[in-house]
Amino acid sequence: MFERFTEDARAVVIGARACSTRAAASEVTNEHLLLALLDLEGAARTGFAFHALGVLDRRASLEASLDDARRHGGMTQADQKALAALGIDVAGIVARVEQTHGAGALVGGRKERRRWSGGPSFAREAKTTLEKSLRIALGRRDRFIGAEHILLALTAQDGVVAEVLAEHGATYAALERAMFGQPEAGSAA
Repeated sequence: MFERFTEDARAVVIGARACSTRAAASEVTNEHLLLALLDLEGAARTGFAFHALGVLDRRASLEASLDDARRHGGMTQADQKALAALGIDVAGIVARVEQTHGAGALVGGRKERRRWSGGPSFAREAKTTLEKSLRIALGRRDRFIGAEHILLALTAQDGVVAEVLAEHGATYAALERAMFGQPEAGSAA
């Protein structure tokens, strides 16, 4: 599948691996794909979309939201609300765990693994994102997978990354409009 990636999409995959390595993570996750997309310079569509939606201006807030989700064991806000409805206070549990075991005790994913390929492997969620980017490209009748397809794939599935992007105004629909000029639903084309 990698042969169908454009230069910018390949840069995202390589950048995600580098982000994972810098974070001493055992696997490349969707978070690493997002961070690599944010770092990607020269990708016209994704850079334009991030700029147009103000995501780059709020990068520190976006990274803080990702850090907070990591501290809460990777739970989405929806997961935390569902547990709260059952009387489970996730923030309270995290606070007690961190009080006992130190800040970031629930972060996990930092075990060193033996790496046969010379770099961290891709987590199932990241593989799913890359597969979904192919489906999005094919659905748009694009011949190659670009960084823009990876970004759309990140927002097209449930999870912390899609939730954090949505909190910062980068939903699938908003990104698609910014990158491809799609008209609003219900408006004349």
